[in-house]
Amino acid sequence: MTTDLEALGQLVKRAQYRNHRTMDTALRAVGVSLVQWDALRAVDRMPDASAHDLAVATFQSDQAFGTLAGRLVDRGLIERRAGRGRRLEHVLTEAGRSALDEGNAIATHVLADLFAPLAEPQRRALSDALRVLTADAGTGPGSRGEG
Repeated sequence: MTTDLEALGQLVKRAQYRNHRTMDTALRAVGVSLVQWDALRAVDRMPDASAHDLAVATFQSDQAFGTLAGRLVDRGLIERRAGRGRRLEHVLTEAGRSALDEGNAIATHVLADLFAPLAEPQRRALSDALRVLTADAGTGPGSRGEG
């Protein structure tokens, strides 16, 4: 029997939507959205990165990331510093570090709950299959096994 690829695509999309919705709701407890927390993770993982590099890592356009970074600066969660040439580099503030750490703790619990229905061999098989599907997808968290 052939797998219905359209249905498979919809299932992947539904799983991702569930993940995003659940994470976004849970992260409100620390005062950040999923998009903001993801940006804080990227800034932490890529010290002094440019806005373009951070946009790529968070699957956003340069313009969208610039707007988001501006909001994070206004909230005191990140700082922008002059880099080489016209480049602006981004770093976490103490408040940003705190929000990231609290968000990480929440994410650990949310992800454990989301994947609880799968036994470890199923999780490994899913992870392996998704790595194959995203292997040539370019740069960003998905290509390095980050979530």
